[in-house]
Amino acid sequence: MLRLRRYRVFVICAFVVLFLLYHVSRNSQWDSVQPNVYDKVERPHYTKPKTQDDVDADTPRPGGPPQRPPSGHHEQAADPVPPKKEQEIKIPQLKSTSEVKGGYGLPKVAPTTTSAATKAQNTDKAPVADTFPTIKLPDRVDESKDQDAPIRVWKPPKKVEDLNTAAAAIHWKKPKEWFPVPKESIIPLPTGSPKPMPSVQHKFKEESKPQKEKRETRLAKVRAEAMRAWSGYKQFAWTHDELTPVTKHGKDPFCGWAATLVDSLDTLWIMGLKDEFDEAVKAVKEIDFTTTPYRSDIPIFETIIRYLGGLVGAYDVTGGHDGKYRVLLDKALELAEILMSVFDTPNRMPVLYYNWQPEFNENPKRASTSVSVAEIGSMGMEFTRLAQLTGEDKYYDAIARITDALEELQNRKDGTALPGIFPQQLDASGCNRTAAAEATLQKQTKDVSADSEEPEGYASTRYGSTQSSRTKSTGAKDLEFEVKPGSRPSEPGSGRFHDVYKRELDSAVEERGDDATGATSGMQERDSLSERSPISAKGLPANWECVPQGLTSGSWGMDSYSMGGSQDSAYEYFPKQYALLGGLEPKYRTMHEKTVAAVKKYLLFRPMAKGDPDILFSAKASSSDNTDKNLHYEWEITHLTCFLGGMFGLGGKLFNSPEDVEIGKRLADGCVWAYEVMPTGIMPEFSMALPCQKVDDCQWNQTAWYEHLDPESAWRKTQLEEYNVKRAKWKEEVQKLKDEEERRLKVESAAKADKAAQKASQGAAEEAHHHHSRRDLSVDGDDEKLIEEKVEKLESELDLNSQGGYQTRNEDVQKPVGEIYYPVEPLKPLTHEEFVEERIKRERLVPGFASLNDRRYILRPEAIESVWYMYRITGDPIWQEKGWRMFESIIKATQTEVGHSAIDDVTTAEEAMPTDSMESFWLAETLKYFYLLFTTPDVISLDEWVFNTEAHPFRRPTAAT
Repeated sequence: MLRLRRYRVFVICAFVVLFLLYHVSRNSQWDSVQPNVYDKVERPHYTKPKTQDDVDADTPRPGGPPQRPPSGHHEQAADPVPPKKEQEIKIPQLKSTSEVKGGYGLPKVAPTTTSAATKAQNTDKAPVADTFPTIKLPDRVDESKDQDAPIRVWKPPKKVEDLNTAAAAIHWKKPKEWFPVPKESIIPLPTGSPKPMPSVQHKFKEESKPQKEKRETRLAKVRAEAMRAWSGYKQFAWTHDELTPVTKHGKDPFCGWAATLVDSLDTLWIMGLKDEFDEAVKAVKEIDFTTTPYRSDIPIFETIIRYLGGLVGAYDVTGGHDGKYRVLLDKALELAEILMSVFDTPNRMPVLYYNWQPEFNENPKRASTSVSVAEIGSMGMEFTRLAQLTGEDKYYDAIARITDALEELQNRKDGTALPGIFPQQLDASGCNRTAAAEATLQKQTKDVSADSEEPEGYASTRYGSTQSSRTKSTGAKDLEFEVKPGSRPSEPGSGRFHDVYKRELDSAVEERGDDATGATSGMQERDSLSERSPISAKGLPANWECVPQGLTSGSWGMDSYSMGGSQDSAYEYFPKQYALLGGLEPKYRTMHEKTVAAVKKYLLFRPMAKGDPDILFSAKASSSDNTDKNLHYEWEITHLTCFLGGMFGLGGKLFNSPEDVEIGKRLADGCVWAYEVMPTGIMPEFSMALPCQKVDDCQWNQTAWYEHLDPESAWRKTQLEEYNVKRAKWKEEVQKLKDEEERRLKVESAAKADKAAQKASQGAAEEAHHHHSRRDLSVDGDDEKLIEEKVEKLESELDLNSQGGYQTRNEDVQKPVGEIYYPVEPLKPLTHEEFVEERIKRERLVPGFASLNDRRYILRPEAIESVWYMYRITGDPIWQEKGWRMFESIIKATQTEVGHSAIDDVTTAEEAMPTDSMESFWLAETLKYFYLLFTTPDVISLDEWVFNTEAHPFRRPTAAT
């Protein structure tokens, strides 16, 4: 009953709810009263023949509810009654990816509407059931056809606007030029006969037949891997930016302009894949650079080196003006025309992420206050070569101004902490906001001093504003009464007295904010109200003007200097630009030589490694005071820095510096070493090393390596000493407790023995008394035996001898021995050696490495790039052997069914995990350099060609004899 009473309320409630739901479902008229949200969607026209049941159903029943006419029925009754206007349901339109920044979907498809004429025709026709506006529905699968036909992978259209059926995609439009360069001020492309330069490439001898067979076998394997990657891209990601080689899809991290396709054009040509090249060129024709559904901004650096460089390089290798692929130059010019808009800034420094859509593009632009050196300094070769091919000086002018700004910064006194090298981040805005603020402050101070007195008076206020009743200030401070009206007319105001100084009185009336408790400084605002306007006479924003300045540091507090990421290619372009211009612009040589001198002085280091290899790497130095007095170093080994060997080698040959060529060898060897010491045979993306104290005297010292891995070894040694002391005390306390317990047990044992003796004596006396008593009772033998059995049985049942027996006295109960609680033993800390060995095992550190910060390999080319330069410069076949070992390791770790994938960890002895990424530089650079390493040396000779940072070859001008 109790349980029933407890739950009967819930049972009753549940029954009532079920009953109500049942009746609601029986009586609801949802289907007839709810507006049909799909009424505006036209369905296929279909007229169902009416039966008698349909006629009866359409006829209103006497006394029944009025019947709703069929949706879309145009026939009217003899006495038409104006129908009530149904509530229109608005379905929100989703924004297309071209309207949403960072979107990666497809553009929206505008719905198709039915014209008024069509609607009029429908009203004249016979009654038709359910008529709707027309939309195109997805095609249905014809089940009558063969369902086992192979499924075709969807391939995106060539032009982005084809993604829309009715509404056109947003297209770039050439904007008004806000800061044009006068024709007479355009920096012209250097002209004249190219200057003679030393030969860069080694004079190779004719190879033997075994050497040729070996080389050609390796060359064929490289070509086969390139075909694997290209075929996978063509099948699963055609015209997309990249292939995902594991999941077999395409992705578009850039603008969806087929980055891999454009980036790989010259690679296909160099490898002799002419059919694939021609097919790719046909796809290039259809690329529309004026629109993209994938990004609202164009990444300028990547677009220039991959797309513009890829088109120009492919045009050059196919013969240039003498070739038959003029379309490549035309597409390059189409893209360049768009990119030129990024230079339309007050100081002509480029915008590096270009909002290309017209609503943003039409506004004036200014370069960022924080740009990387690599991004702003790696445009020169592409636009220079385009200027050479077209004769248009405007392309060279755009990048020449950047070079001039970099040169000015390099030569500026105290411009950088390391003379010759630029800080990683630069302020390219051209605005000295600090100077503007100082000038404004000085003006305010001058104006304040000019206002000696403030006349008395009354300042009227509007509703909701603050009014002040004040008197003339004659002392250091006055007492002012503030009144703040209520938020509504019916509410009373509030007021208070407060001290106010002379400077505050100057602007108290006009410039006090809405909050009467905190007077604004107001001086700057009051002075500028009459001077500024939303738009200036030139159409620029009112606050557009600023104190001009050149390039300067874009960091706050700490500047970084290195040859790694965000800086690398800017320095790489100095000697290459010199070669591309035929030596006619000497500033590029000067800038290169200053950079090389700074690298040798500040950044080069030799790592301490087993076997004492004679190798070099370039470190990163940081300065917090814009000087080289207190530099902080990171002894990094990064894949991006591996280009440096090729740069030193090329510059050393061009400018006749054998020392630089030797340094280039050691830099290239350093990256080869970083490959070979890893379990996979591939160097990690980013790691740290232990530098030698002296470059010319460096021997492996495991003790020093251990100390570097455990900088707290001294503290660890102290901890171990403290542990030994604590453990000795612990052992002493434990032994003392054990001795005390042993003495206690002996005392208890002796006491128990005495008690047992007393009990035995008492038991003997009782037994004698018992026998004496039995003799007196004269009991028969059989009875006596029966009595003894009953006594024994009773004692057994009662368990009188047990601890809990009924007749056991408390003093006879045996007390359990108390548990001894010993103090906790101190935890032994790891020794210095144990800590280091555990770290080495956990992080899988290779001797010589201090840390492995980024274990990935993302198919980068910089290491094999320097190996190829060293082979072509020195002619030593050992570089081919080093490159082949690198190639085999890379293919083994990265090969997939349809291409090659970046991997997440180069230190694991097990199979590396792919990250499903194959960037366009895999075909454009990495496989190209491997191919050129094993092809004949006359293919893309360094005396005839120069590469941009994406390995696109540009033809050098012919040197004068």
